[in-house]
Amino acid sequence: MIVTTKELFKHAYGKYAIGAYNINNLEQTMGLFQGNLDSKAPFIAQLSKGARSYTNKKMLEAIIRTADEIFPAAVFAVHLDHGDEETCMDCINSGFYSSVMIDASAEPFDKNIEITRRVVDAAHAKGIVVEAELGKLGGVEEHVSVKEADAKLTDPEQAKEFVTRSGCDSLACAIGTSHGAYKFMGSQGLHFEVLVEIQKRLPGFPLVMHGSSSVPQEEVARINAAGGQLGGAKGVDENQFAKAATLGVTKVNIDTDGRLVWCRVHREAFRDDPKNFDLRPPGKIFMKEYAKFIAHKNEKLGSAGQLDAVRVLAARK
Repeated sequence: MIVTTKELFKHAYGKYAIGAYNINNLEQTMGLFQGNLDSKAPFIAQLSKGARSYTNKKMLEAIIRTADEIFPAAVFAVHLDHGDEETCMDCINSGFYSSVMIDASAEPFDKNIEITRRVVDAAHAKGIVVEAELGKLGGVEEHVSVKEADAKLTDPEQAKEFVTRSGCDSLACAIGTSHGAYKFMGSQGLHFEVLVEIQKRLPGFPLVMHGSSSVPQEEVARINAAGGQLGGAKGVDENQFAKAATLGVTKVNIDTDGRLVWCRVHREAFRDDPKNFDLRPPGKIFMKEYAKFIAHKNEKLGSAGQLDAVRVLAARK
């Protein structure tokens, strides 16, 4: 059952966060749905601009539609991640997406609001929810690239003005995370004090945490043991998700960790069976491992076990 992120956020606010997982192919999609059903969690399936063009946007959308039929008990939103205005409008007009993110955070404050407002007006006219971003996360995620020196935490006062003027339904805040596998150096961590101040000014308003992969060191070690070279990769402590949820974070984006699972499974599979040239054996392993990964993340997010309650609320609409 496809719902809007707004419906999911109403149930989650202040209690837990919804996992927003980026997917690109069949194997990720199957593991994503199975892992969320295994942990009885609602979720958000995220498609980036790059994912939509990896093969063809219609192919990935068709895979998700089919997964919805195969797993009828699932409750989830379909969300465009880090869209520009053109891509947002394409998704809004497609009739498939229940939520889009307009990322104009690289623009000056007023220009960001102007662009976001246009997307909001178009989306709301069709019952679609809009996420926007204020502040700049460092790191690289597909077409989004920000040098660490240019990263900027979200200003709480600007956040209130931004939401009021843009009309967005949720706000991605920069609180010290970054995109990619190399998030923190030394003792750096999340700036919870920023979340506290934003929540004071926007009580009850859904906040989003991007760049939230934890980069498990066991995964990194296994990848490197199988020929990888991921030295120094470090991510967000997943035990901090629960605290973030109490401060208004209702959506947590996780992409890099899923890529690490894919990398580990395939490196080990071909290392351990060098004669294999069949894509299906490692694919089967990956789907199971990805489902386990999703279920684990949902436990940390607090969304595990919430599926039945969310389904009841969605059915009442």
